[in-house]
Amino acid sequence: MPEVMTWTVTVNAPADKVWPLIADLGRHAEWSPKAYRMEWSAGEPNAVGSTFASHGWLPNDKDHRMQGSVTANTPMTRFEVTSSDDGTAATQWTNRYDVTANGQSTTVVKTMSGPPMKGFGKLAFAIAYPLIVRPGVQKGLDMMKAKAEQV
Repeated sequence: MPEVMTWTVTVNAPADKVWPLIADLGRHAEWSPKAYRMEWSAGEPNAVGSTFASHGWLPNDKDHRMQGSVTANTPMTRFEVTSSDDGTAATQWTNRYDVTANGQSTTVVKTMSGPPMKGFGKLAFAIAYPLIVRPGVQKGLDMMKAKAEQV
């Protein structure tokens, strides 16, 4: 299992059509292949330092709650959030989206990194990653691409 996982998608739409789908955390539900919702806890939505609670799907937990914060929002370039199950670094995940404009197309690279795993958790993730995680994240990015291209 890689410690840092990346996905890349090229969207046949300019960055100004892609960026609003990436940099508005509330809009991620529009292109999530599984049920997802979030609520802002503090701060201005999507601004660096703002905090949120999210609810998403995990195997055996269809309403998995995490709490997090926006750690980067560089317009048209990078959007990043960190979140964890219990608010500690020991369970913290980072999801970063790097956006590169290429004329009338846009490349989006999603980078996901998580806490070091050991024992059963490491084994379970090693099994789940190629079967559930990698294709699930790719499906979400493909859904975002389709949404941006239809606008």
